[in-house]
Amino acid sequence: MKWNEVKIETASEAVEAVANLLMEAGASGVAIEDALDVANFHSDEYGELLTKEGFDHIKEGALVMAYFPETVFLLEHLPFIQAQIDKLPEFGLAIGKNTMTVSEVAEEDWATAWKKYYHPVRVTRYLTIVPSWETYQPTMPDEKVILLDPGMAFGTGTHPTTNLTLQALEVTLRGGETVLDVGTGSGVLSIASKYYGAKEVHAFDLDSVAVAAAQENMDLNPIAKEVTVSANDLLTGITIQADVIVANILADIIVRMIPDAARLLKPAGHFIVSGIISEKKPLILAEMQAHGFLLAQMFTQKDWHALIFVKMEEDDATLLS
Repeated sequence: MKWNEVKIETASEAVEAVANLLMEAGASGVAIEDALDVANFHSDEYGELLTKEGFDHIKEGALVMAYFPETVFLLEHLPFIQAQIDKLPEFGLAIGKNTMTVSEVAEEDWATAWKKYYHPVRVTRYLTIVPSWETYQPTMPDEKVILLDPGMAFGTGTHPTTNLTLQALEVTLRGGETVLDVGTGSGVLSIASKYYGAKEVHAFDLDSVAVAAAQENMDLNPIAKEVTVSANDLLTGITIQADVIVANILADIIVRMIPDAARLLKPAGHFIVSGIISEKKPLILAEMQAHGFLLAQMFTQKDWHALIFVKMEEDDATLLS
């Protein structure tokens, strides 16, 4: 069987939205090469950045590569995909060059074309993400390894937004917490939360493909066997009281869930949000303060931000002023 590669050149902030559209159209896998993605590099023993083998590193924007089996009639899907991408600016997302190319990939080249984009990545001091097909030996006694199959998922820990969120979780979790992971995608944040000591983790995603993929990744990691994964529209209808809520999604969608997060977080609970581009940060800061959240810490990589907020008591005007 032959495969078709659909390659879309877009802006960094639109990669997850574009990937989602391609998966909904029937892609069997999506790979991302992002100019802002530190995963395009690895360090040598002296800490110098080296280009990863197999990458022709792009200087700006991002490439989203989707792989469709020949049984999918692309001529029917491509105009719809393009039309949906063209609408993304209406949701505040830049789409960059917005070019699409289609090429044929032979069956014998499928594994190389797909898997070359994923390799073990050290995302924090103690956490390494490893594709499920790779053989990897930890290099440190306290190193934690997350196995992921990114074939049907989004957020493998290689994109800056996911990487920043993992760092935020690492400094927030102390052990014994209840965590709500909203828009879980691949489930990587839930798995990491268990490694960081969370007692109870609930993962939610509106996309049924992501829910299934996240569950498969939980099954790959014994530490995450008790994580619950379910379909849900953000935090609508959820009643679980949480110590930490984490969401790596678009800023405009985060705004929609702030009231529910304020309702569900315990006093002094933490709300970690990522996927925030610089121009959207003032919006998030204003909405968070209006709902009784205080900014505690911020992580930044290029134009991306992950923010840690603390829920304050309503009468704690001193800390909010």
